[in-house]
Amino acid sequence: MTTLSAIDPERKVRRATMNDVARLAGVSIKTVSRVVNDEAGVHPATADRVLAAIDQLGFRRNLSARNLRRGSSTGTVGLVLEDVGNPFYSGVTRAVEEVSRLRGRQVITGSSDEDPARERELALEFCSRRVDGLLIVPAGVQHAYLVPEMRAGTPVVFLDRPAGDVVADTVLVDNVGGTAEAVRHLASFGHRRIAFLGDAPDIYTAGERLRGFREGCVRAGVRFDESLVAMGPHDAGSVRAALHRLTTAAEPATAVVTGNNRITVHALRALAGSVARPALVGFDDFELADLLSPPVTVLAHDASALGRAAAELLHARLDGDASPPRRVVLPVRLVARGSGEARP
Repeated sequence: MTTLSAIDPERKVRRATMNDVARLAGVSIKTVSRVVNDEAGVHPATADRVLAAIDQLGFRRNLSARNLRRGSSTGTVGLVLEDVGNPFYSGVTRAVEEVSRLRGRQVITGSSDEDPARERELALEFCSRRVDGLLIVPAGVQHAYLVPEMRAGTPVVFLDRPAGDVVADTVLVDNVGGTAEAVRHLASFGHRRIAFLGDAPDIYTAGERLRGFREGCVRAGVRFDESLVAMGPHDAGSVRAALHRLTTAAEPATAVVTGNNRITVHALRALAGSVARPALVGFDDFELADLLSPPVTVLAHDASALGRAAAELLHARLDGDASPPRRVVLPVRLVARGSGEARP
């Protein structure tokens, strides 16, 4: 496993140059330049050798070499999200932009669509454009590809989920405590058959929220029943099917905890018009949740606070903070509105 825990933050590591690539590949600098710039006239086998050397050395084409030679920054920060169209990440993005603008920097944003390859592609593209720093909501668990950039001085902050195999600044929300509190709340109204609808368990937040649900059952004296858990990528149809199974079983669920705002919305649509609706607590607040009938009880956390904390950490690093990597966990609070207070 590659980590940065033993790397001296004061140490300056020289970036690989075209000369280094040419030497390792056994070609001329001009050939390296042609491969990097995707020009014709290079034999495929030679191009493959150059690309292998580039990957081994962590070489990145510098699109702002003139600025860097003068010792100035590019005035940009890269932000890699799951989906810029998700209202939760819109709040994160806005907060990062506000903090960065006050520091004289602009934000470049891209969506990974939960694809680790796309995450890597975006992060390295931002690095090739010499962003001053990176903020990443990780889609995967392998981030050693960032080690050359981090060693060379590009600060990276992970948010919403931790990195898989590097040590870096991280800002999270209290996923475990949140779902444990949801179970406690529902149990206080007499529920003993409580279900959980979560995202794919290999997603960090989904796994942690399931862990919190299990712990909440133990603390509340509620029997954890695996048959009351439905995990996986959820669309409207799968949520409807899961709720039907859970609420029509011989021992039906009388309450449901949903693992994120999208699952909550799908669940509300599936339950619309139902005579016997289970009590419901959703993780993540969402627009108009307080205006529905009944208003939706949620586990709320501030997306803006998440983005702001991550951006402040990043800019502190850019201002010279060389302290050990930090892990910040932001609180989650239960907002009781009605849907989570119905008795079985």
